Amino acid sequence: MGVDSWAAPRATRPVRARVELPGSKSQTNRVLILAALADGVSRIARPLRARDTVLMADALRALGTNIVDDGPDWIVTPGALHGAAIDTGLAGTVMRFVPPVAALAAGPVTFDGDEYARERPMATLFDGLRQAGAVLDDDGRGRLPFTIVGAGSLPGGTAHIDASASSQFVSGLLLAGARYDKGIEVVHTGADDVPSHPHIEMTLSVLCSAGVEAAEVARGVWRVTPGPIRARDWVVEPDLSNAAPFLAAALVTGGSVTVPGWPKSTTQAGDELRRLLAVMGADVVCTDDGITVSGSGEIVGLTADLHDVGELTPVLAAVASLASSPSRLRGIGHLRGHETDRLAALATELTRLGGEVLEHSDGLSIMPRPLHGGTWRAYADHRMATAGAVLGLVVDGVWVDDIACTAKTLPDFPGMWTTALGS
Repeated sequence: MGVDSWAAPRATRPVRARVELPGSKSQTNRVLILAALADGVSRIARPLRARDTVLMADALRALGTNIVDDGPDWIVTPGALHGAAIDTGLAGTVMRFVPPVAALAAGPVTFDGDEYARERPMATLFDGLRQAGAVLDDDGRGRLPFTIVGAGSLPGGTAHIDASASSQFVSGLLLAGARYDKGIEVVHTGADDVPSHPHIEMTLSVLCSAGVEAAEVARGVWRVTPGPIRARDWVVEPDLSNAAPFLAAALVTGGSVTVPGWPKSTTQAGDELRRLLAVMGADVVCTDDGITVSGSGEIVGLTADLHDVGELTPVLAAVASLASSPSRLRGIGHLRGHETDRLAALATELTRLGGEVLEHSDGLSIMPRPLHGGTWRAYADHRMATAGAVLGLVVDGVWVDDIACTAKTLPDFPGMWTTALGS
């Protein structure tokens, strides 16, 4: 075992817990961008404070934004944007949302990040920024590291890009677009639809909430009108995607887990957990208090297109490997460009523990087989790590090699997991 390996706790009884989730990473990083570009001081209530959001806050601070703590909140005061050196870590939102802001800075802004971050595709964003008038030097790599030579403003206009690999390319351009001279129009040119469409809906929603005229004006065409971004108070929702391992724990152990504060209406992709876990055999009840998922005694295989909710795939794949029937998860070829190649990683790790998995270009077929213990490699991917934790609930001797990577979006996942199991 490696020195950082974590013995995934085995559930000795059905998990019965109430789990308070921290704030949404996706919302926190979007409203941080808008607050940094706004026309006054904003307050962000209950932001997520984890590696990805701290990296975002630090990136905006480096560019000239003042972000200070006020108890659990952040107070954000915009400043003149200037040259800086940005550490993206392994955060896709920092890699793809901050460069369109940096294009407005007066001076060069350099970007670099973790080792695997240098493998994540960026060429689509670079193409869109150049069409909007940005000057960018990436030595033709289409990846980190790179430099944007900001001139203090950006013409904007129309950008034709193939965003089939990630919705973040679209969201990044839209979030800063109101500050461009001509605004921004993003036209998706790919044959396949943009994945994770709910994340684009979230981007449009926060823009409109800040007084920006933003809309999808035709299929695959998004437009942001130039104009001010209103400063305001933001309240961040709980991160629903981070509920996945906890709700899955209820299903796989025959227990019951409640997540309070589940919004009645949301653009978060994680809201689909309600439907998907019900299809897999869970009893799902929504009340004014939140959501409660209970195991029914059987786990049913899942056949589903997860194109719009790909971030849920690792935990759903783990649950599917414990089901009474096969599963086919499709529409998720874009997961090969996430923190790791999630499809290859899931196929490899489930097979390592005795599972039978067929990897397709767009997804996975999972045939349940008796599983055994062993090391579950996380590949520095927080969602892979939590999937391993779910398996460890019902499989003896599962070790996750890097549980610390869950700090990307959950500051203390091991502590939350242990508390849930002991409740």
